[in-house]
Amino acid sequence: MELIQSKTYENLKKAYIAECSARTRYEFVEYGQRMAGYEGLAKITDKIAYQEFNHARMLYTYIEDASKGTIDNLEIKVSLPFRQKWDLVENLRLTAVDEEDEAKFYQKAEKTAISEGFSEIAALFNMIRKVEIKHKKIFNYLYEKMKNKKLFNSDKEKEWICPSCGHSIKATVAPEKCPLCMAKRETFLVSLPKELNNC
Repeated sequence: MELIQSKTYENLKKAYIAECSARTRYEFVEYGQRMAGYEGLAKITDKIAYQEFNHARMLYTYIEDASKGTIDNLEIKVSLPFRQKWDLVENLRLTAVDEEDEAKFYQKAEKTAISEGFSEIAALFNMIRKVEIKHKKIFNYLYEKMKNKKLFNSDKEKEWICPSCGHSIKATVAPEKCPLCMAKRETFLVSLPKELNNC
């Protein structure tokens, strides 16, 4: 079967648009975080948005290869989430929901690709799914911390780094203000657990 005539090709198109949409939504979320002064939180969201861009880039490559030439117009019918608003805490929860939905889609898309004989694309879907699951865990973690006003608290002493001036301080709680440059607590880099930190 030719890829361009398969359900896998349709899934590639849907996934491409979903990743582009996720990146843009997360950039909106990141923008809101920056505008509220949460520089450290915004850096994490921005990193995830960039990873969504790279997922879209890889999907684009397979779509382009399947067409064997220039695509003038690519018809895609897809439903996209439109949940995020301007609530910083709720947006973290909603991005986690988005990531869970994407992971479920990729699981089904992987099975379809395997059944149609596209093992390389099935492997791509599987790898993206695993990353989306990790994104979900990160957003859930950040949501719980922010909801409970513990975003800048740690169970044990850790190093808090001010991104504005580079000053670091060891404590269980980030300082209200950086003692060097007076940047507010919200600018400090947010700490993720070790298992989520390599995202």
